[in-house]
Amino acid sequence: MSLATFAWADADAWAGHVAYRNGRFYWYVPVRQRSTGSKVIGVAVSDSPTGPFRDALGRPLVGNGEIDPNVFIDDDGQAYLYWGNPRLWYVRLNQDMISYSGSPTQIPLTTAGFGTRPGNTSRPTLYEEGPWVFKRNGLYYNVFAAECCSEFIGYSTAPGPTGPWTYRGTIMPRQGGSFTNHAGVIDYKGGSYFFYHNGALPGGGGFTRSVAVEKFTYNGDGTFPTINMTAAGPPQVGTLDPYVRQEAETTAWASGVETEPSGEGGMNVGFIENGDHLKVKGVAFGGGASSFTARAASATSGGRIELRLGSATGTLVGTCTVGGTGGWQTWTSVTCPVSGATGTHDLYLRFTGGSGYLLNLDWWRFTSGGGSGGGELLTNGGMEDGTTGWTTSGGTLSAATGVAHAGSRSLLNSGRTAAWNGPHQNVTAKLTNGRSYTTSVWVRSQSGSPSAKATLTITADGTTSYHQLTPARTVGTNGWTELTGTATVSWTGTLTNASFYVETAAGTDGLYVDDASFR
Repeated sequence: MSLATFAWADADAWAGHVAYRNGRFYWYVPVRQRSTGSKVIGVAVSDSPTGPFRDALGRPLVGNGEIDPNVFIDDDGQAYLYWGNPRLWYVRLNQDMISYSGSPTQIPLTTAGFGTRPGNTSRPTLYEEGPWVFKRNGLYYNVFAAECCSEFIGYSTAPGPTGPWTYRGTIMPRQGGSFTNHAGVIDYKGGSYFFYHNGALPGGGGFTRSVAVEKFTYNGDGTFPTINMTAAGPPQVGTLDPYVRQEAETTAWASGVETEPSGEGGMNVGFIENGDHLKVKGVAFGGGASSFTARAASATSGGRIELRLGSATGTLVGTCTVGGTGGWQTWTSVTCPVSGATGTHDLYLRFTGGSGYLLNLDWWRFTSGGGSGGGELLTNGGMEDGTTGWTTSGGTLSAATGVAHAGSRSLLNSGRTAAWNGPHQNVTAKLTNGRSYTTSVWVRSQSGSPSAKATLTITADGTTSYHQLTPARTVGTNGWTELTGTATVSWTGTLTNASFYVETAAGTDGLYVDDASFR
């Protein structure tokens, strides 16, 4: 996604907002229209939150010279697009999310609704820009950037999505090294989180901002507490599994490195020099790891990846040496032994070597002391070894090198003649009766938009049953869709067969499958 996505725009792709609906992701972006020189709102669409995004209309969705779109979908299904600086506007979006009913409506900016800005008769309220509208316990909230410059975050509430609004006060005071501050508020796994931006990172400022988040608790009456910026942020939710493939850019902190597009798909960490490091928080090694594998590349003589616990100079549990591969996008997998990685720790990948750039890192994964990948039941889940470990229940199964979710290849099941045909793998000897298993698999269609799901078929004492491992999701041709879920697997009698497979609810469209995990 870039300014070039909108062929009719020529500048000023500023603060946008992504909304999910109809199995797709809609990205609303303020840009300058080439033909008029005015600010307008464009909308791009994708089947995946990471793209690729395409212009949904070939023209602006709406425009009146103002900026900062925000989308809210109410409980009744009605979607609203809000935007504005210096005024505040909304339209009612249609179900397709790329058209609207009626005309843009201006929300009255009264001092009762949005606070009083002293000494500015042309702009008497505190509202500046960046609205974020949401609903909680029947009450509508509008969180906004207030009174530039520098901005603080204020908010108003209303009994309906269009008002009337009542100003409630300050959430986040003027803090940080950026002259702007835009907010977003969500609930996740039982907690409430407040997102914002500042200039806190090295080299940060008004135009070099970084995203930050704080966890908070609403007051008993539904009002916001005062939320201050911190360097620590919220506590970690859960732990990270080191025994499945982790992208190198999955970090809590990085020092000295950058990211770039990977020739094997996705992104890689690059521009790595001696002493740089990555920090990954809360890594759950459990009973212990025995080895570490990294996908790396180097156009020089390479370097070393030190695996340390607790800090960049903490306990050394392994060192992987990466040699020259002949190019920065010429990838190879390197494996080294690991000792002493047990329990839950912050993991540091520290890079050492000579002068200049050492290596690029695409992904990494540990193997447990038992050698099973920490509970992973599937062989070759990343599909990097072609069809090894996989067969098909119908059609033709082949390695696809031109289409991959990550890495260099996926599996393609073409020529399917029934909905239940799909890539499958026998896991009979690996299952435990009554245990819960978590599934993650990325799927893309070769044609059409079928509904796909992961299934486990079990035969015990001559009786066959089917366990749906993931909810069904619509998959498309333009991007990857993750099927994920947790299910308890049980049977009565002697287990004689268990097969993991991906199928569709109906239809025989060809399927690409990649990065599968069943654990």
